[in-house]
Amino acid sequence: MKNYLVGGAVRDKLLRLPVTDQDWVVVGGNLSQMEALGFIQIGKGFPVFLHPETKDEYALARTEVKTEPGYTGFDFDASNSVTLEEDLLRRDLTINAMAETEAGAIIDPYGGQEDLDKRVLRHVSPAFSEDPLRVLRVARFAARFAHLGFTIATETIQLMQEIADSGELDYLVKERIWQEIERALGEKDPSVFISTLRDCSALKVILPEVDNLFGVPQPEKYHPEIDTGVHILLCMEIIARISDDPVVRYATLVHDVGKVATPRSNWPHHYNHEKLGLKLQTAITERLHIPKEFSAIARLVCEHHTKLHRLKELRASTVLSLLEALDAFRRPQRTEKFLLACEADARGRTGCEEIDYPQKNWLNAVFDAANAIDAGTLIKQEASKHIKPAELIRQHRQAAIEKMLVEIKNDD
Repeated sequence: MKNYLVGGAVRDKLLRLPVTDQDWVVVGGNLSQMEALGFIQIGKGFPVFLHPETKDEYALARTEVKTEPGYTGFDFDASNSVTLEEDLLRRDLTINAMAETEAGAIIDPYGGQEDLDKRVLRHVSPAFSEDPLRVLRVARFAARFAHLGFTIATETIQLMQEIADSGELDYLVKERIWQEIERALGEKDPSVFISTLRDCSALKVILPEVDNLFGVPQPEKYHPEIDTGVHILLCMEIIARISDDPVVRYATLVHDVGKVATPRSNWPHHYNHEKLGLKLQTAITERLHIPKEFSAIARLVCEHHTKLHRLKELRASTVLSLLEALDAFRRPQRTEKFLLACEADARGRTGCEEIDYPQKNWLNAVFDAANAIDAGTLIKQEASKHIKPAELIRQHRQAAIEKMLVEIKNDD
């Protein structure tokens, strides 16, 4: 048996990036040999093992034959006759199809090092099109490496387009789609993930609610970029600069989906898009099985972001209702996530990328004022008034907010 370091670890070492995970391929081995050495099998469809000490993943070299639609419809050959070159040939991109010997020599049969130098994401072989999940993976790699100057080869984009047009994406397991989206949201440039999917016609399949925003006009007075889809990409660029939280980034991505549902007779205005967007967000959540925290923050941003933008115009009672909707008094971390997404919305407009967003400080100020109310002391002091404790606390919080709003307006 011979062991080779493969995939992302080799790529990232050559790019002089931190290597977080090490995957190995085993050539000339079999199941019984691996088990005899203490390796623990974890793969179901094909033999993948954990090293007994390092816990790195070791997989027997294998080839694949497409048998059914989707990314799981493959038969595998993991016999000890499979060569390293055959194993590397089945991989997605040339920059991921390199190996390193235990002595440190690079084995690169498909031009991965050249593509690293050229900053190109290129498929290894026509077999790329057999796995529809690779459309999302390549878009995710584009988001990861865009800041280094990487672009996708024209012929690879064409293959991705063919996969999207073929209907193969419909066979992907929804949880697997979400896993790729969530990982992409955590990359350096998540806007590139969205724009790449759109470039190859995959966004309309994966996230049609977002794809439909392209071409939807907005008032030029407030949105110089006009196009709502362009606005979303700008928002994603801003949120990538101010937060690495994928929950906040997802909320930013889908906060304006309701604009496509407003009456076209009112365009470019989108009255009530905040409420209309909630139904579309529910559709996304149910279709892709979005985790609860992602969905909850996204709904809050969708429904309430315009309230924060015009905070100084609101009544104290409305501001208190906003804080209660955010569950700010019990879970203040939600408010912080909400504020970040709202800031991205405000700054995600052509020419507004560097503007200040004082509404963040204003909401924090009114929250601090309302949260300073000592509920226990208040209830004891005013017990004789026979007002329900919850209503009593609410009255005093509202009064504190009203006072703070006056200070904010006077300071402006």
